[in-house]
Amino acid sequence: MNNEIARDVVVIGSGPAGLTAALYTARANLAPIVIEGTSAGGQLMLTTMVENWPGYRDGIMGPDLITELRAQAERFGAEITSGHVARVDLSARPFRVELSDGPTYTARALIIATGASAKLIGLPSERRLMGRGVTTCATCDGFFYRGRPVAVVGGGDTAIEEAIFLTRFASSVTVIHRRDTLRASKIMQEKAFAHPKISFAWNKVVDEVLGEVEGKVTGLRLRDTVTSETSDLAIDGLFVAIGHTPNTELFSGVLDTDENGYLVTHHGSHTNIPGVLACGDVQDHVYRQAITAAGSGCMAAIDAERFLEHA
Repeated sequence: MNNEIARDVVVIGSGPAGLTAALYTARANLAPIVIEGTSAGGQLMLTTMVENWPGYRDGIMGPDLITELRAQAERFGAEITSGHVARVDLSARPFRVELSDGPTYTARALIIATGASAKLIGLPSERRLMGRGVTTCATCDGFFYRGRPVAVVGGGDTAIEEAIFLTRFASSVTVIHRRDTLRASKIMQEKAFAHPKISFAWNKVVDEVLGEVEGKVTGLRLRDTVTSETSDLAIDGLFVAIGHTPNTELFSGVLDTDENGYLVTHHGSHTNIPGVLACGDVQDHVYRQAITAAGSGCMAAIDAERFLEHA
């Protein structure tokens, strides 16, 4: 068709996984195009200082890291477009990738790096203070809260794991849970209950994140789910740990997923459809780090190159 643009490789997603995949496929002379999507740059765009990216001993701001990765991929010939993918057709090769407001690309190999979205409480104050005391990753940001009080929202294994991890740095950790019992596994609960730095705010939800005047989090306004009474909790950091949603809607019913909706990969980054590779948080619910996403993007690029050599 006249409005179709043929490419060897199309990459969907522009976080560290997608941009690394673009870098490697560009260096392999595969002329990839990266479709950024509605959340260009991924979760790093909501991160302030990244101190655990190798090679930056003084750290680098999340958006700046994405800018560097993007420029590096473009230097070797990757094309990056701001389009949003409306539909994919994986029924035959070449695969078809239709943009909602733009052309349709055909791809001999498709690399999916659409990531996962952290579930948020849904408060305007939470969004405004994201990266200024509100975060969704204890491993990424716990170090910044040495000797300071923090809170974790959630009651599952992820929330309790993050609370226990944060005790390495924080002066105190308050776990805020809307019920009076946790969903976390028994062994995780026992560890949390026994830790002297961890306390619990039972039957509580966050009504507002405080501190907008100062430009950083200073506390939380909590509401009791039983009595509806409100109270304020003074903290310096809020860690939202109520889960992630993998961005896999485009591939529903076509690509294999696990029970939580993450794409299943095997032998590296291969999905159940030959020539369709997946990398980053869309297929990784364990590590969820920028560096592991980038590493899996490298794997997907090499897998794509090898697939195309024999296709």
